[in-house]
Parts: sequence; structure tokens; C-alpha cells
Amino acid sequence: MQKEKIDPKLITVLSVGVCAALMTICSWISIPIVVPFTLQTFAVFLIAGLFSLKVSMLSITVFIALGAVGLPVFSGFKSGLAAVMGPTGGYMVGFLFTALIIWLFKTIKPSSVPFLVIGMSLGLAVCYMFGTIWFYIVYARTGNVMSGAKILSLCVLPFLIPDAVKMALAVLLVNRLTAPLSKMGFVKAM
Repeated sequence: MQKEKIDPKLITVLSVGVCAALMTICSWISIPIVVPFTLQTFAVFLIAGLFSLKVSMLSITVFIALGAVGLPVFSGFKSGLAAVMGPTGGYMVGFLFTALIIWLFKTIKPSSVPFLVIGMSLGLAVCYMFGTIWFYIVYARTGNVMSGAKILSLCVLPFLIPDAVKMALAVLLVNRLTAPLSKMGFVKAM
């Protein structure tokens, strides 16, 4: 009996759909503050750690697009273009850069936990930077100017420890799930 091969395009579509759904679920798990605590960064770490750049970028793009067109996929069940263009929209766009940086470090040294952690850390730093600058610009346009220290106290400092915990959990899961997902055909070489 010969084992049937699953079409790689179908695997990509399924992977993107499941990953976009994971991003949605992780955004719904939220503590609402100015910049809400969510599990979105955990989802980005996990997706980028497990899947190819193509699947990672498509998943994040689909997630953002679904929210932009009105599906309540963002934290607090928000949606719409206003949510994407609002004060925290830069962090969602920053997820794309996070995935790209994680992928770059995965290609340098696959299966290396230190390289994965470095990639996730640098990707998160770029996401923080992009999102914080976006946050500043959006608030400045409304006439509300905040100091850099105030913005960092709202947008970055409260998230450092929770994001480190999410990163550690994602690294653990990437190490445990890569082999089984590879055998099923969902994770393959970059």
C-alpha cells in the first residue's frame, strides 16, 4: 500500500489558516489597558519558530487583513481599519518584522536554541521599536504629545517580563513540535 502525498499547496493553505486562527485566539486572551496584554507575541514566536517565512508572513497578513475588513480578530474583539491604523496598529505590523528576523536567525543556524532565542529577542525589539514609534505618531496627530519615557512606560516596560515568558514557552514548544510536524509534512526546510 502506497502512502499518498498531500499537495504542498494544500499544506501551506492549511498551515496559514490554522496559524491565523491561533493569532486570533491569542489576541482574544487579553487584559485591556492602553496597550493590551495579549498572547499575540507568543503566537508570532511559535508560528515563526515552526513554519517557513512564507507561512509566517501569510498568517500574520491574513490575521491583519481579516481584522481590517471587519472580523473581530483583534484584542477586545475589535476590528476595522481604524484598529489597524490606531495607536497599537504598529505592533501588529511589527509582527511581520518579528517573523522575518526569527526566520533569518533560523536560516543561519537551524535547530539552534540560542539562535532562535536571539532571533526572537531581536524580532521583539524591532516590533517594540516599530510599534512605539507608530504609537507616538498616532498620539501626536491627535494633539496629545507624550514624552519618550512616558511612551516606554506604557508600551514597552510592562511587557518585557511577560514577553520573555511567552518567548521561553514558544522556544520549548518549537523544540517539541518541530519533529512531529515535520513527519506530518507541515514543517519543512526553510
